[in-house]
Amino acid sequence: MKPNPAGSWRPRLILASASPRRLALLQQAGLEPDAVLPADIDETPRRGEKPRDYARRLAREKAETALAVARGREELAEAFLISADTVVAVGRRILPKAEVVDEAAQCLRLLSGRVHRVYTGVCVVTPSGKFRERVVETRVRFKNLSRDELESYLASGEWRGKAGGYAIQGLAGCFVVKLVGSYTAVVGLPLHETVAILDGEGYPVRLSWLNAV
Repeated sequence: MKPNPAGSWRPRLILASASPRRLALLQQAGLEPDAVLPADIDETPRRGEKPRDYARRLAREKAETALAVARGREELAEAFLISADTVVAVGRRILPKAEVVDEAAQCLRLLSGRVHRVYTGVCVVTPSGKFRERVVETRVRFKNLSRDELESYLASGEWRGKAGGYAIQGLAGCFVVKLVGSYTAVVGLPLHETVAILDGEGYPVRLSWLNAV
């Protein structure tokens, strides 16, 4: 446990992700992790695995991997832990987290002018070891991308490591014609659902809000 500026106490909080976007979203909600424990797991989809199930499984496996590390550290043994994973899909086809330009180009050509779905799984583990899981589905429609738009975006490098080859919070936000669902889930962490789970499990989510300017 650690004291807050008002002299009260709150449980420690772990973010099981190296994503700066997920950290920024937690901070947006007034939540500052006490530790960041990235979980290195095999993210290869299983044969026939549906996108929703894939997102749920990866979030759970990341939580279990980080939890094993946290339980071995005395100061984190009784912490809350949050993990998440974001999956972009067209129908049942899971798009990769693009690492090379050809991969990103293939994703963007597929997404151009059509609706796709983004599934973000979030897993919260309580100090007692209880797992709470949600998968949030968001529908996103892209404009028809011109050759110049596609080539310019690929040249930016923003796509690297991003599910579906784009980052909605960056330049690719210009491509979005319509979004139905959770914007923060597409960025990487559904804030409404994450905060609701923490709140329901007794984490003092709004404690830091009392001193917010």
